[in-house]
Amino acid sequence: MIDFFIAYRPVVDLFLLSVGFAFSQWIVLRAGAFSVANAALTSIGAYTAAILTVDHGVHWSVSLVAATLIGALVGIVLSLPLARLRGVYQAIATLAFVQVVVSLTLYAEGLTHGALGFNGIPKIVDTSGLLIAAAGVTYLMLAIDATRIGRAFEALRQDEAVAASLGVSIAFHQRLAFALSGAIAGLFGGLEAFHSYSLQPESFGFGFMVAALSYVVLGGRRSVLGPIVGAAILVSLPEIARPLAEARMLVYGLILMAVIAFLPRGVVDTALSALRKRRLAGSTGARS
Repeated sequence: MIDFFIAYRPVVDLFLLSVGFAFSQWIVLRAGAFSVANAALTSIGAYTAAILTVDHGVHWSVSLVAATLIGALVGIVLSLPLARLRGVYQAIATLAFVQVVVSLTLYAEGLTHGALGFNGIPKIVDTSGLLIAAAGVTYLMLAIDATRIGRAFEALRQDEAVAASLGVSIAFHQRLAFALSGAIAGLFGGLEAFHSYSLQPESFGFGFMVAALSYVVLGGRRSVLGPIVGAAILVSLPEIARPLAEARMLVYGLILMAVIAFLPRGVVDTALSALRKRRLAGSTGARS
């Protein structure tokens, strides 16, 4: 059993990190915004933590807090212009933001070490640290989902006009969603930095966006369990079918198209909906 865990420990670590990346994407979709900026926010958090600890000698725990706060701040600032946009225009704007951040990490060599990558980062975070972070973020998402904020997010996701007529502040709640997305992305970006020894600018580009979006679309955009299940399936898939590992992005794209066509609500949300209908049918039959 111990040998099995050691052999698959990198996969477990990748899954735990992916849970954080997925929730960073999930929370903005939950609030009715179409953003893919979590790749850039994760990059900002990762480089912030690495620069503070490696170049300035700041303790790693303080660097993680700083990465979380900066991620939240950038998320709030980003939400201001995005409040004027809707749908695909939000996606295009956040995609442009990701490309800007990738370019900055490539060309700001004095700060980020450029295309050679930021190397020599101490490996401080292990599986237990990632597990605590993933469990903490999952609990936070469950807690938020059970409050008035979660209900406001659901109303915004379904119909902004109806939500506004019910007194839900669109600007405030979407700004809150971006702040939470930025904080989660910044935190897990910092964890990524202290787990992987080095950072490469291209690691937080288009492939990262596709992966994070795939976790949420596959698992489901409504339930908290959705991103976790989506991440588990897609992270374990290359291990189950080794030849697919080299074509990871192609597989993610094909899965996205298949899910959108046949399971538009995702695996978990579709299963929960079917279970509710079955229970309702059972209770109706029992009464009759």
